[in-house]
Amino acid sequence: MTSPRIDALVQMLAQDPGDRTLHYMLGNEYFKAQKYSQAVEILRRYLQSGDDEGSAYRLLAKSYERLGETEEARQIYREGIAAAERHGHQPMVDEFIEALRDLE
Repeated sequence: MTSPRIDALVQMLAQDPGDRTLHYMLGNEYFKAQKYSQAVEILRRYLQSGDDEGSAYRLLAKSYERLGETEEARQIYREGIAAAERHGHQPMVDEFIEALRDLE
């Protein structure tokens, strides 16, 4: 069973599959609903379609962590560090470095 919010976002994406914001929002909703495989799928699509400042990397890495895919999570945190550095988000860089340490 999905939430009404997820259902609405899926419908909206069907009407406008190129809307990056909808991809991010749906990935976030899947994460909150503990549907980590779906979150991974939609967040991967979101990141393939353009740049992100870091928050999508956080959701994607945490989804991989919850799925027990530690190496994938590490790789995503590394990519997130690069993205956060490009956008000057030092607190996010620090957060992702700490997350990497926690996965060791």
